[in-house]
Amino acid sequence: MDFGIDGKTALVAASSKGLGRAVAEELAAEGARVILCARGTEALEATRAALADSGAEVTAVTADLTDPLQVERVVQVGVETFGPIDILITNTGGPPPGPFESHTPEAWSQAVRQNLDSVLNLARSVLPAMKERRWGRIVTITSVAVKQPVDGLILSNSIRAAVTGFAKTLANEVGAFGITVNNVMPGYTRTERLDQLAADIAERSGGSIDDAFAAWEGQIPLGRVGDPREFGALVAFLASERASYITGTSIAVDGGAVRALL
Repeated sequence: MDFGIDGKTALVAASSKGLGRAVAEELAAEGARVILCARGTEALEATRAALADSGAEVTAVTADLTDPLQVERVVQVGVETFGPIDILITNTGGPPPGPFESHTPEAWSQAVRQNLDSVLNLARSVLPAMKERRWGRIVTITSVAVKQPVDGLILSNSIRAAVTGFAKTLANEVGAFGITVNNVMPGYTRTERLDQLAADIAERSGGSIDDAFAAWEGQIPLGRVGDPREFGALVAFLASERASYITGTSIAVDGGAVRALL
């Protein structure tokens, strides 16, 4: 299938590793020119080099996306390098785990800045040019927690739900400009984040990391956690020309773990 994005410019947030990197790799494989950004310079440069070695057109900018000025810099570098941004993939690392009473007001504020404000900053920066060209794709990476809250992740459960509400409303506002906005909800996927969550569970329960993974796999009809490339493939499709009539949706990539009908 020709995704129709060869030569399009894509900005992928938090793309030095994990799900963000998997998305960047899929978009690059489809011929998109990719702007990577993340806070960690070393991992970001390693990802940039790997994509460049594969033949991709790629650049990388170290930035903290909670800062609107740094978001503007990322977008400016991208535009100067490749031209206007056609595809935006918003993504951030998950906030710390723990029950409600373990989180201070500052922890809540930081989680909002990281997981909601970064999305708003990015969308605000790319939408005017997308509207002018009457074409654009915005995909937010959220979590299955917005459908089925995950125990011990109250910060993520709460704030990613806010991102979902924002994206659904934005989809209604910008659809007339040929811009689609969708959410993709990863379930248990083998990333460093999941490894850390497994370690946290093992420490609290006195069990092992393998026990934590076995418990998750027991909840998943496919009987395994996901591979980041499986997630990246769906995001790349939603960013494509072929997905031009899909907007305002939230799609789970979770091996069937969410039990909800809709």
